[in-house]
Amino acid sequence: MLAQSIGRRFARLATNAVVRRPALWRLFRRPLTFQFDRLASHWETVIQADHLAPLEAALDELAEPPRRALDLGTGTGAAAISIARRWPEAEVVGADIAPRMVEEARRNLPADLAARVRFEMADADRLPYPDGVFDLVVLVNMIPFFDELARVVAPGGWIVFSFSGGAQTPIYVPPERLRAELAQRGFSQFANFDTGRGTALLATKATRP
Repeated sequence: MLAQSIGRRFARLATNAVVRRPALWRLFRRPLTFQFDRLASHWETVIQADHLAPLEAALDELAEPPRRALDLGTGTGAAAISIARRWPEAEVVGADIAPRMVEEARRNLPADLAARVRFEMADADRLPYPDGVFDLVVLVNMIPFFDELARVVAPGGWIVFSFSGGAQTPIYVPPERLRAELAQRGFSQFANFDTGRGTALLATKATRP
């Protein structure tokens, strides 16, 4: 329990520091990767059964199905799989910096989704994807790198930030900060969602600069 408490505090410390100064990510990247690698084998026992509830509430509001979606910080792949189930025509990428999380996600992938869902390693600070390639990007309990997010979301596309435990989530960014950062990068039509313990924020990227 002590180790888990320390890990949660470190995740909050890292989140606050990196959101204020993204350049500090170089100091936190390795220890956070190590931390989540250690959690990967029993991550399914750590997360709550309703951890995707705020994400699902936000996705209910999308005006049309996305063609390509990115689940950034995918962990063991739950959100990516849920998105693929929701929209049978969507191509979904689940990306995570922790190799063992990606391994677990690949093991969890149902055979009937294998043609449309893939899991791969990627650093959210330097995403290996072209500009504007995703109609939807979701982050569940994930540190945001706003410049990269704005780069990979297509004009008219959506972004969802979901925090399974609301403000008590170790990796958490207040909605006011999310709105301010996104507005500077051409996002609007903000909507907040509260689902019991969790919260989410949905935003749309402008179709023109």
